[in-house]
Amino acid sequence: MYTPFVSNKSKLLPVGLMLAFMIGCLLIYLPGFSGGWLFDDYPNIVDNPGVQPRHSSLGALISAALSSPASDFKRPLASLSFAANYMLSGLSAPAMKLTNLVIHLLNGLLVFVLMRLLLAVPGRWQAPAGKPDRSWNIGMLAALIAGAWMLLPINLTAVLYVVQRMESLANLFVLAGLVGYIKARQLMWTGRRLAGGLMAALAVTVPAALGLLAKETAVMLPLYALLLEWILFDFASAAASPRRERGLIAFFVVILGIPLIAGLVWLLPGVLNPATWATRDFGLTQRLLSEARIIVGYAFWTLTPWPHALSFYHDDYPISSGLLHPWTTLTSLLTLLAVLWVILRYRRRQPLLALGLAWFLSAQLLTGTIIPLELVYEHRNYFASLGLLLAVIPWLAGLPLPAFTMARSHALPLRRTVLVLALVGWTSLTAITAWDWGSPLRLAETLAARAPDSPRAQYELGRTYIVYSHYDRTSPYTRAAYAPLEHAAILPDSSILPQQALIFMNSRMGLPLKPEWWDSMIAKLKARPLGVQDDSSLAALTDCARDEVCHLPKDRMSEAFEAALDHPHPTSRLTATYGDYAWNVLRNHTLGLSLLQRTVAADPHEPAYRITLTRMLIASGDAPAARQQLAVLQQLNLGGRLDGDISNLQQRIAAMPPPRPASAQS
Repeated sequence: MYTPFVSNKSKLLPVGLMLAFMIGCLLIYLPGFSGGWLFDDYPNIVDNPGVQPRHSSLGALISAALSSPASDFKRPLASLSFAANYMLSGLSAPAMKLTNLVIHLLNGLLVFVLMRLLLAVPGRWQAPAGKPDRSWNIGMLAALIAGAWMLLPINLTAVLYVVQRMESLANLFVLAGLVGYIKARQLMWTGRRLAGGLMAALAVTVPAALGLLAKETAVMLPLYALLLEWILFDFASAAASPRRERGLIAFFVVILGIPLIAGLVWLLPGVLNPATWATRDFGLTQRLLSEARIIVGYAFWTLTPWPHALSFYHDDYPISSGLLHPWTTLTSLLTLLAVLWVILRYRRRQPLLALGLAWFLSAQLLTGTIIPLELVYEHRNYFASLGLLLAVIPWLAGLPLPAFTMARSHALPLRRTVLVLALVGWTSLTAITAWDWGSPLRLAETLAARAPDSPRAQYELGRTYIVYSHYDRTSPYTRAAYAPLEHAAILPDSSILPQQALIFMNSRMGLPLKPEWWDSMIAKLKARPLGVQDDSSLAALTDCARDEVCHLPKDRMSEAFEAALDHPHPTSRLTATYGDYAWNVLRNHTLGLSLLQRTVAADPHEPAYRITLTRMLIASGDAPAARQQLAVLQQLNLGGRLDGDISNLQQRIAAMPPPRPASAQS
């Protein structure tokens, strides 16, 4: 008979261990709070007036909820959380990061609860008589998995990269839904089938719907619940019962089948359209081949991370052009097939291993398959990393459980030593990286050193030097900025961000602008359709020129815009930016008005463009057209979110001089 090596009287020890992990997580992340904003933080938070409301009126909150540029779904819950942070503490990065940490710790608690429930399935209902109470083992394993998950280096960006609150907030609902689902199945196994079935349906659908308001990854909750059901519960109506819950089977067919069909109908036309991939460096086939290597890489980055792998910027990741180019493409595909075989082969014999691997793979389906997203991001493993820990830690710890067959105890001291070393390694790397995140300059230098061939990493280093220079010609940071920016500018597949930064910096300081910077930027704009960073670069130069901070040659700026607009289907942001430049800098009101009319026609539901067009029409003296645009704005005024702009436009229209009679005009 198994005898626990610690008395069962120590049932509070797992809770104490979990508390220690949470306190350790807090202490490790605190040094990172003094850092600043990074990358996508700017368009989503810093440069997004929507999440910076001046008051908490319904209109302001609706405007905040619909202000995210990150997705067509707007992710309103995440945006509202940013707005709430702003109303409490202003545009404070430390306050935003503290909120992120609170969400991360709450997720850690949910993981602890989820693991305690999961590790006891189905043992609570069929533990053989005479077997020792192993609830202590369940609690310790749950605490180890939850604590390790909170401290994994790959999950650091969910805390210190402010915008990735979207990911952690969505997973708060995912984890809560899985907890609710197991509790519901407990009810069903104890005879309360109707109540349990209703609770199971609500646990899968309601949290998924709420999580979708933070980020689309919450849509995976039904699939995670299905895998949990298939591997641990086997759709059984009771423990060890051959009878199957047909209602559950039908529920999952509906809840997964209908969205899957609808999603494919919606996505496939775009996915199969070559124009969709025009702004990417890869096509559909190249993406799928590359993602095989990336997903296998994620597993190593999670369990055996090394600093240069977790470099944050992965725009230099080599794309697979064939099964053997590079050769790791084929080996990665074979590895993924082997993982699928393990899941099917060991579903009954080693269910924790099978479920963990199944969760890891399923978490990649949304972001690692056909949707034309960027190839690599560490934060995509926020839930997937939990699957890997579930697959690995119970085996390493070797603590017997009441319901699951564990590996034999040979080499148990070695396995536990590996677990201890892994915990120490994960914690140490997270602590070091969090310390780096505490200083924008230190972080930029570290990430640039980790990814010397990443255009984004090199650009960010140059941009940080510019910030630290305060546009002082004599500053050593000014001299230091040129090398990384010029290096980034010549790297393959880089955007125009480096050229924009060089032009912006020298213009702000009254220094000469090298013709090769303009030539290189315009050549890139001609070579391929613009990406988001290119749009942002032209917008930054336009703002600087409009505000008369930068004195930029108008012919080169016009040449850059014309090169960008020469591609089919330019973005609304690009045409609106050129309209802004034409109206305010070139003083070509005819061109500016035409471009804004084109923008509004292409994006009729975006009020910001229509407001700008209305202002132009008022300035042009076209009151009827201005009133027509104002009427459309009133229709878009959900919850009064545009009240201030509409009131201002109404006053300006009312102040317009009346039209002169035809006889007077003649």
